[in-house]
Amino acid sequence: MSALSKVHTVAITGVDGAVVEIEGCIGAGLPAVHLVGLPDTVLKESRDRIRAAVVNIGIRFPDTRVTVALSPATLPKVGSVYDLPLAVAILLAAERVPVGRLDGAVLLGELALDGRVRPVRGVLPAVLAAKESGFSRAVVPLANLDEAGLVDGIEVLGAAHLAEVVAWLDGSGVLAEPGPLVVDDVDPTVADLADVVAQPEAKFALEVAAAGAHHIMMTGPPGIGKTMLASRLPGILPPLGRREALEVSAIHSIAGDLPADRPLITVPPFVAPHQTSTVSALVGGGSGLARPGAVSLAHRGVLFLDECAEMGPKSLEALRTPLEEGQIRLARRDGVVKYPSRFLLVMAANPCPCAPARDNDCTCTATVRRRYLGRLSGPLLDRVDLWVRMEPPTTGALHAEDTAEEPSAVVRERVRAAREAAASRWAAEGWLTNSEVPGVVLRRRFRLPAKALRPLETYLRQGKVTARGADRSLRLAWTLADLQGLDRPGESEVGLALQFREKGWT
Repeated sequence: MSALSKVHTVAITGVDGAVVEIEGCIGAGLPAVHLVGLPDTVLKESRDRIRAAVVNIGIRFPDTRVTVALSPATLPKVGSVYDLPLAVAILLAAERVPVGRLDGAVLLGELALDGRVRPVRGVLPAVLAAKESGFSRAVVPLANLDEAGLVDGIEVLGAAHLAEVVAWLDGSGVLAEPGPLVVDDVDPTVADLADVVAQPEAKFALEVAAAGAHHIMMTGPPGIGKTMLASRLPGILPPLGRREALEVSAIHSIAGDLPADRPLITVPPFVAPHQTSTVSALVGGGSGLARPGAVSLAHRGVLFLDECAEMGPKSLEALRTPLEEGQIRLARRDGVVKYPSRFLLVMAANPCPCAPARDNDCTCTATVRRRYLGRLSGPLLDRVDLWVRMEPPTTGALHAEDTAEEPSAVVRERVRAAREAAASRWAAEGWLTNSEVPGVVLRRRFRLPAKALRPLETYLRQGKVTARGADRSLRLAWTLADLQGLDRPGESEVGLALQFREKGWT
């Protein structure tokens, strides 16, 4: 009669987790380990890792046929996260360890040949999924312990070695518990906005973009400060709330770049891919199940595209869906995954290929200039709310001794107040910023008086703005009103919002 065992773990698909039941069966037959349930190549190789790890901690591996089934069988199983639960399932079936402490528990971790439990990706979303599925305990690699400890309402334990897990199961040992959480609300590596001299219009546009999470485009000659301004944008954004911080941390956990000593990301991320980045690098990709790309890593933060006119048209057009929907769906061989991607887009470009310091020094023909910026399609630019043409500062502004620019902390306080006003207004619907509000809500439930809408009616009649552009202008007007402490935008706020969209390349 064969011996059976049952252990649970979690499979990650995108940012969602699904509980996987692992059944071990030891029966008659030639010595071998058989895995069933759509394992990938990495998981198939776990048979050798598990055997070596069990033997090297002094336990005799079953010298008969071992069958391990992973259910649901139709769900692809990817990665090495199953090593630890597979080893425990085999040890349970062989009656090498007791089963008591595994009730209501999930196990995650990769095994080294000597039995060490290595860290794995996606522990945070896996523990979140386990908690939502009713599990009360999670055993994770010690290196992922603080990350898993971010989840409230579930007991989290960390193991550095398979021998520790065996000792914990038989009651002769204990596992580590999470330490105190360390949180930084401000990234000390982000430079201060006060370092940027002059450019008052661009700074104000950046403040508006931060307050409402509106997309912004900056043009101007090289060295004028476009990159300086963009890199300082995270310094004026308020810290992420608990829910948003967990969302962002889960994505970076799957990507494998979550800091071990600061697992909860509370500072809005800043992602700046190179202009040669491919479509897969921007939106996500890879074989099997797609991994998150730059648009998802920048979720709730900033995606900065420097020299965007130098990027390939396919890469730029791939941004349209995440810009509009706030998420990206990727279909690959093993299924479709969905990643959140609600970010603040900042684009910067030179006016033309030769990029002179002064316009009258330009050697490009009108056709070349049109072709250069024509790489940015109309539908993409229609999703940009603020267009800013930056001009070189005067010599006096650069060398004035009494120049006192506003620091990031002062601007961040205004942005925080504006965001709190917007979040309070849209709390019933779950929206956090004005940029998330559907246009139909602004046009019906929060419709502005006819006088306030007169500039918008004029622009629509003259064909200067599209229907999508009109909705985005209304969102921008609400942000301008929030920055001024107004209950709702008036004619001047709507007019200013349209002027920001009217700014051209020349």
